[in-house]
Amino acid sequence: MTPNPDSTEVLSKDSGPPPLEKLVAPQAGPRKYQFVYLNMMTHGYWHLSAIYGLYLSFTTAKWATLIFALFIFVISKISVTAGSHRLWAHRSYKAKLPLEILLIIMNSIAFQDTAFTWARDHRLHHRHADTDADPHNSTRGFFYSHIGWLFVKKHPEVVARGKTIPIEDLKKNKLLQFQRKYAFPLMGTLCFFMPTFVPVYFWGESVITAWHINLLRYVCNLNAIFSVNSAAHMFGYKPYDKKIASVQNLPVTFVTLGEGYHNYHHTYPWDYRAAELGNNKYNLTTKFIDFFAWIGWAYDLKTVPEDTIKMRMARSGDGTDLWGLERDELVNGINK
Repeated sequence: MTPNPDSTEVLSKDSGPPPLEKLVAPQAGPRKYQFVYLNMMTHGYWHLSAIYGLYLSFTTAKWATLIFALFIFVISKISVTAGSHRLWAHRSYKAKLPLEILLIIMNSIAFQDTAFTWARDHRLHHRHADTDADPHNSTRGFFYSHIGWLFVKKHPEVVARGKTIPIEDLKKNKLLQFQRKYAFPLMGTLCFFMPTFVPVYFWGESVITAWHINLLRYVCNLNAIFSVNSAAHMFGYKPYDKKIASVQNLPVTFVTLGEGYHNYHHTYPWDYRAAELGNNKYNLTTKFIDFFAWIGWAYDLKTVPEDTIKMRMARSGDGTDLWGLERDELVNGINK
């Protein structure tokens, strides 16, 4: 069940606890925040180090270090968008074992929690989007939905509704469980040690510079994905469903390699493209999946028929159109 984002229904304690799937979570009910100081300190250190890394990138860093950091940024981003998101959270396509292994390695370099946890929380986000059962509820403001939700303990609604999310497929996936079991050594090695070691060993970069450039890369990765939770739920257009919070946001699409077509994605979350009408100009993630489909490692790619998309735009969109389809032409095309 997907609740109405505008609902503010609060249950009476006297009425007893109905089944969770029949309840509608409050959109942003009164809440007492309990801070997670460890997360605040680690993210604070990472962000301050990233600022220093930005300074070093203009002063002492070697070009090879910067190019390597950009490469790591791209593969880290794709591991989240093509792996955690489109493959494991939404099952919008299927992957053969070699591709899953590649994605789990790349995902460990990204380190945005384990892919298991990411996919589980994202399913909860879609089922209860923009309510208190959403881990990063955008109705609580930009900062909260962007990063603040990591600084406080989970809302009780998140904990309760999280137990109702179907995740048997995630539990049965041996690669996801392997990464989950060995998360600390895997991510410590691949996310922090390896990207620092390579520039130092292969082209003589200083340890201080290599470390801080890597943290700059890491923080940019984090904030790019965070922007989907914040900016792509607040600033943009709604050509598919004007009643939901998620929007089309081109800057977010650019920094996330294809995840900013968010009004479309929340309308059709099972489409492997996560973008309308096959628009892949900034959708490197879709091109990545298409490549592996071409060599046979990805298959059963799910899409939405173009006529269905156009009908939905005419029926429930806000009338905006970013891709050259005038609304009158859309309606006329449907009526033919």
